[in-house]
Amino acid sequence: MQETAHSLSLLVANRPGVLVRIALVFSRRGYNIDSLVVSPTLNPNFSRISIVARGNPEILIQIIKQLEKLIDVIHAKDHTDMSVVEKELALIKVRYELDQRAEILQLVEHFKANTIDMTENSMIIQITGNTDKIDAMKALCQKFKIVEYIRTGKVIMLRGEEET
Repeated sequence: MQETAHSLSLLVANRPGVLVRIALVFSRRGYNIDSLVVSPTLNPNFSRISIVARGNPEILIQIIKQLEKLIDVIHAKDHTDMSVVEKELALIKVRYELDQRAEILQLVEHFKANTIDMTENSMIIQITGNTDKIDAMKALCQKFKIVEYIRTGKVIMLRGEEET
């Protein structure tokens, strides 16, 4: 069966070792984690974990059942094919010739990105958005010299009033 990307969210107790136990569940089942973000919630006793992982959907069902058995996991949900807001952030440091600066700034404006730092021959671009938007910006920056590239994982939130 084809491996597909799955967007998961977990509400967990904010305690040491929780992330390791969650990662082990994925590892034991041969599931690769593509993206992982841990963030605070409104309640300091809990954290939200957003995971994007690839693998067999049947195994994912087993993983979610195993995750929900862990004491520190309040709930685990697969949001694949659900109406969610998914966002990432990337920082792209590019080196360029002086005559290329205007072209790069046009890209930044087109993608509604920001320049965070600029020197005579380099700049750091901050871009937020969905995966396709960030991938497109990175691809267009290949024309210049990408010196450094760093990207967060996806954060996921259900649309509407239901809690993620």
